[in-house]
Amino acid sequence: MKLKGTPLTAALLLILALGASWLAGMNFRAMWKDDVFVPAPGFEKKMLSDWFDGIRNTPADTPVYIQEGETPGGTVFIMGGTHPTEPSSMVTATLFLETAKVTKGRLIVVPQANIMGFSHNSPQEGHPQSISFTTADGGKRVFRFGSRLTNTVHEWPSPDIYIHPASGQQLPGKERGNLNRCYPGVPDGSLTERLAYALTELVRKENVDLAFDLHEASPEYPVVNAIVAHERSMELAAMAAMDLEMKGITMRLEPSPKNLRGLTHREWGDYTETMPILMETGNPVQGRLRGRTNEKLALTGEDKAYVKAFGLGRLYIPYDGKQTMEYRVGRHADSILSFLDNLDLVYEEQGVLVEGVPGMKELEEKGVGSFLSPVK
Repeated sequence: MKLKGTPLTAALLLILALGASWLAGMNFRAMWKDDVFVPAPGFEKKMLSDWFDGIRNTPADTPVYIQEGETPGGTVFIMGGTHPTEPSSMVTATLFLETAKVTKGRLIVVPQANIMGFSHNSPQEGHPQSISFTTADGGKRVFRFGSRLTNTVHEWPSPDIYIHPASGQQLPGKERGNLNRCYPGVPDGSLTERLAYALTELVRKENVDLAFDLHEASPEYPVVNAIVAHERSMELAAMAAMDLEMKGITMRLEPSPKNLRGLTHREWGDYTETMPILMETGNPVQGRLRGRTNEKLALTGEDKAYVKAFGLGRLYIPYDGKQTMEYRVGRHADSILSFLDNLDLVYEEQGVLVEGVPGMKELEEKGVGSFLSPVK
């Protein structure tokens, strides 16, 4: 059998293949470029390795921003980006970083907790590589979308079974790359475990009074539009939930399960003196019922399949055809502000007060981008 073709055809095919590989490589490398943040006046930038040297000069080291008010008080920690596929968490932390003026106590903000998860995405899920916002001056702010897990370049090979070091609980091997299954962390463990240890050390060494870990969940997941609170945090969480209810923001209040290990709402409460809070908003990008997955879905939450699912009573959140970024960030922001008000009321010496952070109403009126600082 005689094969058809010429050396020229083979050369052209080789050039096309090399060109496609080069474009794919450039596209991949674009996600290794750090996002830009513009801290409000008063914030001091540090690196997480200042609290644990075991991640210094590694891809796990992530920026930490601290602002201290003129009036003494407590310390509050806001952490976004545990799971980069849950963008309202990172955007909410960024909102506080770029708008907050602390008048009492200290505010610590980490916008991208698992910064290694922002350096790749999940192509099999059809996820976008980035999301963007238009700022008040007409400019654009772009943030990476990322993946739920640490980049496998830094967590390879995954074990068949991940055994949580502090409890012995067994999980699928890939969960070793899930930051929120690795707490309280291990100082000589995998890079994700060392990252978890560094964040726990930050909470412990800074005597954080109230610590937020921000998340998103699928609309069909039972723990959504919810506060998950350690028993030490429950009284404060109940007060905040009642305040939010009066504002028209319904919030489920869930106790932290004692047998569900590795998560912030359990391990921070058990291994430090803080009051840990994990919060979930509803995001169709996280769900399995969604249609086309792109930047628009991440920003608007508009999906026809979820309209049908809501009509069939299959969702745990009210769904009118959208779950906008403004709504989701607004839920997180209003919730944090309610917690701060009640913290100052109940534990005055540990109080932390901030000004300038918009709530849901302002965000829905003007858009998230209006409150992000322009970047030259």
